Amino acid sequence: MDCRIGCGACCIALSISSPIPGMPNGKPAGVRCLQLSPNNRCLLYGKTGKPTVCSNLMPLEEMCGRTAEEAYAYLEFLEQHTAPTLLKTTK
Repeated sequence: MDCRIGCGACCIALSISSPIPGMPNGKPAGVRCLQLSPNNRCLLYGKTGKPTVCSNLMPLEEMCGRTAEEAYAYLEFLEQHTAPTLLKTTK
């Protein structure tokens, strides 16, 4: 499966902990990547400097759904359910 042109859900919904050009500390979930064009195309596609996590993410029918909205909802769900939780300690 190929990426849906103009979707960009993975570049918004997911957090990225590694540096991205223009975002040296990565990006939190729900924040639009600075390397995402106004028409939701990756400006780093095929270039050096693209985070490994982005290069390794492969589109899958389950992840991408039928629309960008479905993809965003699925990725947001994954992000919320796989993000590390902060452990509270008591003294």
